Amino acid sequence: MNFSLAGKTIFITGASRGIGRAIALKCAKNGANIVIAAKTTEPHPKLEGTIYTVAKEVEDLGAKALPLCVDVRSEEQVYGAVEQAVKLFGGIDVLVNNASAISLTPTLETPIKRFDLMFGVNVRATFLSSQACIPHLSQAENPHILNLSPPLNMQSKWFKNHVAYTMSKYGMSMCTLGMAEELKAQKIAVNSLWPRTTIATAAISANFPTEIYRASRTPEIMADAAYLILTSDSVQNTGNFYIDETVLRNNGISKFDHYAITQGVPLFADLFLESES
Repeated sequence: MNFSLAGKTIFITGASRGIGRAIALKCAKNGANIVIAAKTTEPHPKLEGTIYTVAKEVEDLGAKALPLCVDVRSEEQVYGAVEQAVKLFGGIDVLVNNASAISLTPTLETPIKRFDLMFGVNVRATFLSSQACIPHLSQAENPHILNLSPPLNMQSKWFKNHVAYTMSKYGMSMCTLGMAEELKAQKIAVNSLWPRTTIATAAISANFPTEIYRASRTPEIMADAAYLILTSDSVQNTGNFYIDETVLRNNGISKFDHYAITQGVPLFADLFLESES
């Protein structure tokens, strides 16, 4: 059973660019109200997108947008944003915990300030945003929380080169694991979604060589997979660690060439996933 997003309110953290923006536009195309909760209000010299440019894109699609300047590490700002969204739209149906911080550095090369940023944005903000939204999600028809985080795999190879980053992303996934069970009685689905390949975002551009960016897919593949998860039955579909390509294949989609940044270039597998044989 698939549920429509028309008239539903989708609260997305970090939605001023990249995957968050793509999910916002996908949901907007299907009639959802979009809450864009992110920090970027002024154009960045190297990064495209602000909460206002995404809001305009949403509105150009005929949907309603609420751009809110939010530091997801701030309890006051997150709760305030949720209150504004509920006041304007009457409730919240979906939370997408997309905001993320990254530093692919070993222990001695990870400043504690950066460690704190990753844990603040990745783990704490996922927990905080979920906490703020749960009372409203519990009143929704088909409520979902979707965390952009990887499957839990405790092999040391996923930790050894960037232990702080791995711990922070796995912290998001542990929110999925625990909250999915905790919130079953309230019929709130909690799932994770992760890409099979690297996705062409600012994070990939900043942290990987150009060759890897060119060997990536567009954020739209994550948005298309997210849409399928968010329109599924929240009672039947919870506690899963989804991979974008697998979600699409399971829904009858088998062609992915149009998602590639560079046609004909072998794709680069994302972190935390075993290579496909």
